[in-house]
Amino acid sequence: MSCCVENEGSTLKVTLTFKRDQLLYDIKNYAYVESHVMPPDTEHAKHMVADVGEEGNVDRMTRVMDLGVSMCRELLYPWAKKDIVNTELDDTLKERQQHVIVMNVPTTMSQTTLTLVERLIHEYLVCRGVADWLSITNPAKSETWLAKAAEAETEIRTAIHSRMERTRIRQHFLD
Repeated sequence: MSCCVENEGSTLKVTLTFKRDQLLYDIKNYAYVESHVMPPDTEHAKHMVADVGEEGNVDRMTRVMDLGVSMCRELLYPWAKKDIVNTELDDTLKERQQHVIVMNVPTTMSQTTLTLVERLIHEYLVCRGVADWLSITNPAKSETWLAKAAEAETEIRTAIHSRMERTRIRQHFLD
């Protein structure tokens, strides 16, 4: 993950970059752990769970990551809105080395909020990847990871909505 900020008047142009290899690293780590906590008598199933990063299997993760990034752009709509520039789209598998989300945020946005959103998106993408893979290889555990992804999504929405307008603290008078 990385972040780049450019000042454009009353807004800042922020670029969030999520590296494919970092996302896959985390997905493979979680899948490895999930495979090792499975009962010892399920050796073949354990092998399938851990093989998320193998050739062919990783193509599924590519599609899940692309979908997840698109979903995050929609979650960030007030900031990540982009005019239509291409009216022809196709479903060709594209293995991007990095996924980029460009946002125009108010200059009043805090660096801490931006960092939080960046890390929540990374978590969301990883949990979605693990949940999708487990839905194929170990469906009983898929719900756990879907719940984690949903929690990250909720936290992203909360971060966005709590920062849409400037918060004013009411005056309190002491007696």
